[in-house]
Amino acid sequence: MTPGLAPPQIPMSSEKPDRRTLPARPDLAAAHLRGQVEAARFAAGQARRIVAPIAPLRRAPAADSARETEALHGETIVVYEEKYGWAWGQLERDCYVGYIEAAALGALAPATHRIDALRSHAYPGPGIKLPPAFALPFNALVAVRSLAGDFAVTADGLHFWARHLQPLAQMEPDFVAVAERFIGAPYLWGGRTPQGVDCSGLVQSALDAAGVNAPRDSDQQERQLGAPVALDHAPQGLRRGDLVFWKGHVGIMRDASRLIHANGWHMSVVSETLSDARDRINENAYGPITSIRRFDL
Repeated sequence: MTPGLAPPQIPMSSEKPDRRTLPARPDLAAAHLRGQVEAARFAAGQARRIVAPIAPLRRAPAADSARETEALHGETIVVYEEKYGWAWGQLERDCYVGYIEAAALGALAPATHRIDALRSHAYPGPGIKLPPAFALPFNALVAVRSLAGDFAVTADGLHFWARHLQPLAQMEPDFVAVAERFIGAPYLWGGRTPQGVDCSGLVQSALDAAGVNAPRDSDQQERQLGAPVALDHAPQGLRRGDLVFWKGHVGIMRDASRLIHANGWHMSVVSETLSDARDRINENAYGPITSIRRFDL
């Protein structure tokens, strides 16, 4: 573990440990879990930075393995094992555990800004006509070294349009407005960006921009975010920002009647009435609304 970087806090259930957030396998576990779990060996872990624009975190060390979630450029992962081109570790941001291609990792570099555009190109110099090296998605992190006219220059010499960046300390005042910017984005299981996002990824990304470190999956969000609202308040009595949960699904209320959510029916992020979404989801055997959660930022 890099000095000064505490291990991620692992949510431990009194009933059963959650494999998604527990860095433990039969053959290997994080050193701070010694005495809590059984493993053949334990490792302290080393903090690494994501240097790819988007790095899928997979269930197994194979390119065709299920995408559990995504790590974005500039985020941190604590790596406990690196073997055969794959790193097994735990994301610092939401404690998710899985496998990332080792080529997507680099040395730590403290970030100063996040990308506030849906997508921003990294240019080799101060000119928008230059061929970009790559593009970073919304909420990716960068370390800005200096400003050059309309460009922010990163520590590795790349140039981003300065108005596409926000200082890390600057939070979005309305996370629903952030989610609304994703309308039309394609649905992608495990996705967290406007290039592809799932239902809980949309909630997590919008809240992240507002300074709320939300858990990754909808069941985790249902347990940990906000305070309950009586189900008989739906659809009347709801307000902007309320989170509506089904088994395995979540959406965000835009107002008292309309819901924004990434879903596999439309295969995109859409805005529709809660009543339409509720009836369709129920008819397709996913069941009724399980809870509504509300919180004030």
